[in-house]
Amino acid sequence: MTGALDGLRVLDLTWVLAGPYASMILADLGAEVVKVERPPHGDLARTTGPFVENESIYFQSINRGKRSIGLDLRNPAGKDLFLRLVEQADVVMENFTAGTMDRLGLGYDVLRARNSRIVYAATSGFGQTGPLKDRPALDIVVQGMGGVMSITGHADGPPARPGLSLGDIAAGLYTAIGVLAALQERQGSGEGQMLDLSMLDSQIAILENAVARYFATGVEPERIGTRHPSATPFQAFPTSDGWLVLALTWGVDNQWELYCAAIDRVDLINDARFDTSYKRTQNHADLEPLLFEAMRQRTTDEWIEMLSPYGMVVGPLNTISQAVSQEQIRHREMVAEVDHPVAGRLRLSDSPLRLSRTPGRAGGPGPAYGQDTRAVLAEWLGLDAAAIDGLVAEGAVETEGGPDIAAYLES
Repeated sequence: MTGALDGLRVLDLTWVLAGPYASMILADLGAEVVKVERPPHGDLARTTGPFVENESIYFQSINRGKRSIGLDLRNPAGKDLFLRLVEQADVVMENFTAGTMDRLGLGYDVLRARNSRIVYAATSGFGQTGPLKDRPALDIVVQGMGGVMSITGHADGPPARPGLSLGDIAAGLYTAIGVLAALQERQGSGEGQMLDLSMLDSQIAILENAVARYFATGVEPERIGTRHPSATPFQAFPTSDGWLVLALTWGVDNQWELYCAAIDRVDLINDARFDTSYKRTQNHADLEPLLFEAMRQRTTDEWIEMLSPYGMVVGPLNTISQAVSQEQIRHREMVAEVDHPVAGRLRLSDSPLRLSRTPGRAGGPGPAYGQDTRAVLAEWLGLDAAAIDGLVAEGAVETEGGPDIAAYLES
């Protein structure tokens, strides 16, 4: 089965997380994604645990289905080789600090001169312009600067980092969207363009109603735990054996009344403090203890069985192991199994892009460093073994290697 992006060629200079996550989306959709890795160790993610047979599972989780070439962009022959590869590519992706590629003599203007149809995606902490453009960034920094951590956690606790790298993942998603948009535009114009994607910008974008709410009211959004700032009840509740997530939806008749009856608190129905969602939100401090006490009287499954027939949006608050074991997730085949030549069979989250004819799918394990150097140079540029051997001798390319994880773990 071919993918939606079958035939698309991507030169992927990205490393660690935001960029590789974006290029993995393209690979899942069928693009040929070639990781261009710097000798002698390649992507720093290869040294991030946990490890199975000295293979990084972190690296595998965001680099599945890609190819790898070892290419030294600081070597004149390596630089020339990269430009030749650009002539055959559709997309170039990088997530270096702004200006890095220009200093290498490989910025967008140079690449566009070699291939006017190239789509160039530059993902960075703060973008290619502005007073912070030269500053490096990591996920937790942009989450902090973007305001996300200020509204994450409980009111009586410190700011919290969400349990995933939201700064990187959001930037990766927007990068993939931007690349696809540029490719679509190219269909008409015949010209490529540059995508300038900032991790910090992406954090502001995903704050959606928190930003709008602040500008509309002038009130600083605060940490409120699992609950919603505008609707109540809409949060996680303790049950007798765990936690349950419940959300009474807007515009559905009698949900509050039905819920009160279900939890045996009909006295709350006509309580003037709680008779609208707005009032319940304003008086949440009075209401929450009453609901917590009621919800502790039954198990999570019992509540789901009781409340679901009333059309209430309800579900268990799962651990990761419970989440990936759900029948719905198994039915949707959201856990991929890929065979790695060293680490064996790996289980990874799969693509959620269920296109009816060309669905996104994990295309195999992440590559070993430099494993595809010879094949890519032969297929893209027509180089024979002797020519590639010469490039290896010059130090322009590498065909194998990577970090010595055993030594790294012992150091």
